[in-house]
Amino acid sequence: MSRLLIVSNRLPLTVQKPSNGGGVEISSGGLVTALRSVVRQREGCWIGWAGTDRDPAIERRLRTDIALDSCRMVPLFLSKEEHQDFYCGFCNEILWPLFHDLQSRCNFEPAYWQRYLKVNARFADVVCSEAKPGDLVWIHDYHLMLQGKLLSGRIGRKRLMYFHHIPFPPADVFEKLPWRLEILESLLSFGTVGFQTIRDRRNFIGCVRRFLPAMKIRRSGFHLSVGQNSDRAVVGAFPIGIDFNEFAGLATKPEVVQQREQVRKNLKNCRIVLGVDRLDYTKGIPERLKAFRNLLTRYPGLHRNISLIQIVVPSREDIPKYQELKMQVERLVTEINGHFGRTSWVPVHYQHRHLSREELVAYYCAADIALITPLKDGMNLVAKEFCASRVDEKGVLVLSEFAGAASQLRTGALLVNPYDTEKVASAIYEAFHMSPAEVQRRMRRMRRRVSLDDVHRWCSQFFEQGSLIGMDDDEEALEDTPQLPRGERKTTLAAAMGEQ
Repeated sequence: MSRLLIVSNRLPLTVQKPSNGGGVEISSGGLVTALRSVVRQREGCWIGWAGTDRDPAIERRLRTDIALDSCRMVPLFLSKEEHQDFYCGFCNEILWPLFHDLQSRCNFEPAYWQRYLKVNARFADVVCSEAKPGDLVWIHDYHLMLQGKLLSGRIGRKRLMYFHHIPFPPADVFEKLPWRLEILESLLSFGTVGFQTIRDRRNFIGCVRRFLPAMKIRRSGFHLSVGQNSDRAVVGAFPIGIDFNEFAGLATKPEVVQQREQVRKNLKNCRIVLGVDRLDYTKGIPERLKAFRNLLTRYPGLHRNISLIQIVVPSREDIPKYQELKMQVERLVTEINGHFGRTSWVPVHYQHRHLSREELVAYYCAADIALITPLKDGMNLVAKEFCASRVDEKGVLVLSEFAGAASQLRTGALLVNPYDTEKVASAIYEAFHMSPAEVQRRMRRMRRRVSLDDVHRWCSQFFEQGSLIGMDDDEEALEDTPQLPRGERKTTLAAAMGEQ
């Protein structure tokens, strides 16, 4: 089995400051959760930013003492200026809002693009220093979209894979990006390009058709082959899964069962609505709180019978807009509790903290209703984790139709438009009154789907696509693509790198 090099913006760990002991802990984010079972089966390394400035002692320890199972850590260090312009700037002030259809939040600062070029070039150098002949290199997410162009000539495109975790926007949104051609050309330099949903793949192909009309698009089995002559990428939809058995197993652990019962005891006889989100404006937390307020206004009979537990995991706390979001969320919680709360009943229980995996599963198992309503989300693994944890086949999922998971869980979830606070409130009311038999029927359907489309299937399907690269047999040409508007700028990533 080939060695695997995983490359992401961050290493799957947290490095504490010396004042806090200087320890290193493996993190529990969505990407780490999804890939942990993969690295158990393959030798290799994980390349990414360590989260700190360069420190020889930390670098030495990460390279020698810290590993995720058999996967070595290869740290890359960013200066404060690089972190500010690359991560906070280009990634979070341009790509993140644009790809989530919130272009009004974008700040198209040219200096951010120059830093994005340079930091991607640094990542590419580290990858080349670690790669050996025959290795597979798996690049993850929008921070590193330039790796295709930077690495294909040095490593070979057939060994390069890319997975896009967040949504991909339609052409009329993507065209706002001044560097759209460079990004598209680089993505098509990978051997395999994966998206979360068919909609994301369709949006990407729409962008290729519009801005790179010379590219030939052919159907190859369930996926598409895009490129010219033999330089083609396999483009597909690969919905990311979770380790179903891990979450189901955690749900039966005695300590998790005990925590679950304690959560329910603390809320006495209330039905529990649960929201779990990273602090981000795409998660729709203020909109969700307004929907819950609407529920309490329209249905006073639910007072003292229902409570919302909203857990917000700290994220990007050094970015001002996220600080403002935190204050907005806390203000709404205070207003709702102040207006509706009574001595014996708190409508909203708000927590701003990190949770252990066991705590998280305990909350999943304690909840009667999971309220997962992002404004836009690539997949949303919380929805799948909630289903996997419900070994009792109880619990209702109220899910945003704009989450990638909606396409897989629509047969069991109550789908809602998160912007429509009245309809979200009505869905909570419906979930509250749903019969036990209907709850079980819906949960069984979702658990079956989540167990089949787990992380192991996701990885195996992704790796298999490398064998399709360069195939001509059994391919079907799609209709011709429209030409670019007259006068469209034609630049390349190579030219952009040369301008530095």
